[in-house]
Amino acid sequence: MKKALKSAIRRTGLTRSHVASCRLCCERNILAALGRARKRYIGRILCYHTVGQTEWGVNDVTPDQFRRLLERALNAGFNFVPASEIVRSGGGPKDLAITFDDGLKSVLTNAAPILKDLGLPWTFFPVSEWSEGRHWMPEDFALSWKDIETLLAAGADMGSHSATHPQFNEIGVDQMVDELAGSREVFRKRLGFAPDTFAIPFGQSGNWTADARRLAREAGYSTIYAQAEETRPEDTVARTFVTKYDGDFIFDALLKGKFDSWEEWF
Repeated sequence: MKKALKSAIRRTGLTRSHVASCRLCCERNILAALGRARKRYIGRILCYHTVGQTEWGVNDVTPDQFRRLLERALNAGFNFVPASEIVRSGGGPKDLAITFDDGLKSVLTNAAPILKDLGLPWTFFPVSEWSEGRHWMPEDFALSWKDIETLLAAGADMGSHSATHPQFNEIGVDQMVDELAGSREVFRKRLGFAPDTFAIPFGQSGNWTADARRLAREAGYSTIYAQAEETRPEDTVARTFVTKYDGDFIFDALLKGKFDSWEEWF
């Protein structure tokens, strides 16, 4: 039966990414409609990826969508603070922080101008080897070192997102050292400082092992960002992912905590 279903799906021209995208869209809408809202006592950290780089699929939001939802939160009385403030104090129930994973070009070209216009603080987590130009993506797709310096000079905060963006539960200890300590050293050489915050690639509960946790501390990271509130690994900071499907209805549900046990999946 399973083989027949897969064969039927292939005949329609759908790929695995199409099916995954459809499933994610359905999940987000169902949870927004039927999920349980949570009483909030602390701040919430939002996680974005790209703004107007459609190649990033479900993790890309349009510039208009990005601005509209931020303005919606402001109009609802939310206060945007640095992610580090929520890490330090927990923040209040109306505090929000903005972070970006992957370090792709649209963070500079599309997101930063909107955030500057709205006067909002934010943090980004680039992948060191991608900024070195060692990646499979089109030319000028990832932030260059000059781009990163521009964002830092404008007031953005920065942490590491590893050297090559692996699934940490699928690599050995030696590569973990390269991804954690190695990326931190590259940032130090290129930028003059070694970040002490780290965002787990993919960020799911199963992506972070006991070895990764230990090696991250040994490498000098004091804060590790993951994703879901209720399922994140021990000693990590929760974030709430925002996807391309998150219009007003889903975004409002997101701020009410209806996605606190949801994890992006692959």
